[in-house]
Amino acid sequence: MTSAIDQVQRFMEAGGPIMYLLALLSVLATTVFVSKLVQFQMLRLWGGGDRDDALRLWRSGQGSAAVARIDGDEHPASAMARYAMQLRLSGKLNDAGMREEVERVAGLFLDRLSSGLRLLSAIAMLSPLIGLLGTVIGMIDAFQALEEAGNKVDPSILSGGIWVALLTTAAGLVVAIPATAAHQLLDGIVERAGRAMEDAATQVFTAAPGIAEEKMARRAPAAAVLQGAE
Repeated sequence: MTSAIDQVQRFMEAGGPIMYLLALLSVLATTVFVSKLVQFQMLRLWGGGDRDDALRLWRSGQGSAAVARIDGDEHPASAMARYAMQLRLSGKLNDAGMREEVERVAGLFLDRLSSGLRLLSAIAMLSPLIGLLGTVIGMIDAFQALEEAGNKVDPSILSGGIWVALLTTAAGLVVAIPATAAHQLLDGIVERAGRAMEDAATQVFTAAPGIAEEKMARRAPAAAVLQGAE
């Protein structure tokens, strides 16, 4: 274990500031990935919750029971279904207005779900370039040392400079590959959540018109729907 740590320290010192920058990007990418997993777990993105049961109740004309069924369910699709149901039951907006309002809130919800993904994508894209920059700088230093040696050329000078130069490129790829995989995984989860939200809201609006005749005393504000995404 100690030898491995010593080896890492040796690589960090040999690579110079570029290696420390890449290490910082690696820590940042890991932090974003773990925080998004925690957020998605809190929103129960891995399961469907009681949304299907609520939609069946809604289609059968039991509007209040459908809302109560998914009350407290923080899955984005359940939150959108609940909000759309409450809008229809309130009767305060026409059909076009309700659809526009649900679309607006869904967009805000998706923005919060995808927060941090752009940073993760940037790290995945920039890490190899930063590593390549370190390699170019290292190669320049190696050839300068070779030139200064003059007629007393020692092949070890060139070979030693080259392996140090290539070290930053390897480190950049080590950071970029997991970051790319993490971004693709999280982006896929957000995309599926968006499709589920759209499907749930559509089912609410395309249900039998008679459902909208049941009125509720009040309508939950959009802020309450978005609270779970924070």
